[in-house]
Amino acid sequence: MFNYKGKVVAITGASSGLGKQMAEGYAQCGANLVLMARRVERLEASAKEWEAKYGVQVLPVACDVTSTESINKALAAADAKFGHVEVIVNDAGGERGTGTQLVDYKKEDWEFTLNLDLTSVFEVTKIFAGYMKANIEAGKQTYGRVINIASIYGLVGNTAIPTIAYHATKGAVVNFSRGAAAELAKSGITVNAICPGYFYTELTTETLNSDFFQAFANQSVPMGRYGNSGELNSAAIFLGAEESSYVTGQIIAVDGGYTCV
Repeated sequence: MFNYKGKVVAITGASSGLGKQMAEGYAQCGANLVLMARRVERLEASAKEWEAKYGVQVLPVACDVTSTESINKALAAADAKFGHVEVIVNDAGGERGTGTQLVDYKKEDWEFTLNLDLTSVFEVTKIFAGYMKANIEAGKQTYGRVINIASIYGLVGNTAIPTIAYHATKGAVVNFSRGAAAELAKSGITVNAICPGYFYTELTTETLNSDFFQAFANQSVPMGRYGNSGELNSAAIFLGAEESSYVTGQIIAVDGGYTCV
């Protein structure tokens, strides 16, 4: 079970953080990879390492998920290399205006965050799911999986730091996933979302290690700690697997229990 040999997994935001961690998790299961991000030199370094370490094929592709043209070019490169893509993971994202109260939040920061965290998910899903559907109908692949990386902030509010646009976009990704799952269910394509809690990455380590956040985690996370590297991988591998063909429209929080209390 969960053998990805011969399957192709494409991941946006794969140059660092959770995207990179999940990509390596798939490689460990034998998947060939399409790594998508703006910092292609980082993708190339990962490709070289993982091809040697895991014996898989890895295609690094420069991709800006806010550009329809860039997404289409990335898919064309994947098609030319492999001819099929079983899994697309929408991990790319970011935000502006973190720490700014709602009443002071700038519209331009709101629009930037919505474009990067929500519209990009729509665009990548539309383009890759359309490709998967055509391939399934043509017999070039047998199934498709869309996995959207949302956040615990898409399920609840928070009292730690104001981040209103991020809450809005991640909440929208959650229900976008349900809507897309319903539409694509009869096409052999499942759509699910993962809502990570607080995880250590190169962008979050300094904040999470602050005295304030350490105290906050101890009080608000039942496990009393942050997520470690690799602890998100199992959820992604489960949702992307061929065996998970009856799981769609689901939202899985991987958060140490943050959203259960």
